[in-house]
Amino acid sequence: MPQGQPLVTPADGLTTRQRRNRPLVMVHTGDGKGKSTAAFGLALRGWNQGWSIGIFQFVKSAKWRLGEQTAFERLPTGDGLGSVEWHKMGSGWSWSRKDGTEEDHAAAAAEGWAEIKRRMLAEEHDLYLLDEFTYPINWGWVDLDDVLATLGARPGHQHVVITGRRADPRLVEAADLVTEMTKVKHPMDAGQKGQKGIEW
Repeated sequence: MPQGQPLVTPADGLTTRQRRNRPLVMVHTGDGKGKSTAAFGLALRGWNQGWSIGIFQFVKSAKWRLGEQTAFERLPTGDGLGSVEWHKMGSGWSWSRKDGTEEDHAAAAAEGWAEIKRRMLAEEHDLYLLDEFTYPINWGWVDLDDVLATLGARPGHQHVVITGRRADPRLVEAADLVTEMTKVKHPMDAGQKGQKGIEW
């Protein structure tokens, strides 16, 4: 893409403006660090554009306090700025506040996906960040066929970014933008645990 120009112009009948403003499905996958971090950066850009952002974390415990969550919750709204809702599955979704056990995780993932589908149908957000969503798909907790059908039929102008390792090839094929984070080197390889400001 020299100087930000596309390499081809598809014969799709769309104007340049229509093509530029198509809502995207984005996937951040791979074994490297930075998948969620990149998605949070995208959410910050959207907030600055006045978007409604819905963040749904499918694996992280509700007890974990990420630096990004604290920062997003402190962002102002109004005057052309967006808004951010942050929900975690860990101990039951933030709208249900149920205590969760290992046996409840599949049901909680299905509940979260059902709520996201409801919101997409109602066009509640401009950007949906489905953090670590590849895992419940891979574990069979959320049906991939349903995910693909929902993403393909979502109304209006709603962007979706999905993070997590080992994204299913069919999800990769359906996405408009896919980035694979490749680990070259990591401090954990040398026995160093995660630290504040880097991992959370």
